[in-house]
Formats: sequence, C-alpha cells, structure tokens
Amino acid sequence: MRTLVLNAGYEPLAVVSFKRALVLVMNEKAVVVEHVDGEPVWAARRPYDRPAVILLTRYVRVPGGRHVPVTRRGVLRRDAHRCGYCGKAASTIDHILPRSRGGADTWENLVACCLRCNNLKGDRTPQEMRWDLLITPRPPRGVQWTVRGTDRTDPCWEPYLALAA
Repeated sequence: MRTLVLNAGYEPLAVVSFKRALVLVMNEKAVVVEHVDGEPVWAARRPYDRPAVILLTRYVRVPGGRHVPVTRRGVLRRDAHRCGYCGKAASTIDHILPRSRGGADTWENLVACCLRCNNLKGDRTPQEMRWDLLITPRPPRGVQWTVRGTDRTDPCWEPYLALAA
C-alpha cells in the first residue's frame, strides 16, 4: 500500500509507504485525509485507519518548475515504449544527433527505439537515413513526472492530483 502526501496547500509532494505515513500521523506531523475502508492497521493500543492520502500539518513549499532528470526509463515511459522511427515495441533509447557528433543527453535529443532501428541507424542522423520521427521529443510535464511515485496512482488520489495539474 502506498500513500499520497500533500502539503498544507493541498499540493502533492510525494508518495510514501503506508508505514511511513502512519508514523507521520502518529507523531502528529500529518492528518489522514482519505483512508482505506475495511483495512485498519492494528497497533498496541488501538487500530488506526490505513491512510491513502495524508496532509502535512505544516506548510512545505513545492518548488515551481521542478526539473525532471533524463533517464533511460523516463524516455521509454514518455514514448510509451514505442519506437520513435517505426512504432514497434522499444527496448532501447537512441540519440537523434549521435553523441559522437555532439548530441547531448537531453529530452529533446533522445527517443525510444527498437533494437532493429537502433542497429540500422548506428552513428547517423535520421535525415541521413531518410527517416522521419513519429513523435516530437520534448521534456515531460505534469504531476506524474514532478511528484515521485505517482506513475501508478490510486483512484482516491485523482482529485488531489487534478488540483496540482
């Protein structure tokens, strides 16, 4: 079970384990906003509601314009595991402008790629191969990218994630 953590302004901060959330609640650093019905957590003295969404009791500022780091997993997720050249299932990433020619590891220069296209393209540009990109690579946006752990959401989190979007 995972729990969504909100700051005092109801902005999503992170996703933590229900154990961490329960410790925050028991230490009066957070309050339970939403809980899982029918699944209490039994403590030594009394049962506690299993938290699904908690609200921190003091304000924690969410930095504006969080930078999403470029990772192989992130590029594959952004492109829905589809090759940017042929549209088939992708398992690798490719530099549009190869690194040997000064291509950087940026969201705009990386695309998900199938093994076949990656091997065929080699150290060339798509223009040299006369290939067209099926997608326009750009940095990902949205709360699913800026709040760690929200890639797999719980249905009761939706109203809070929609507020942040």
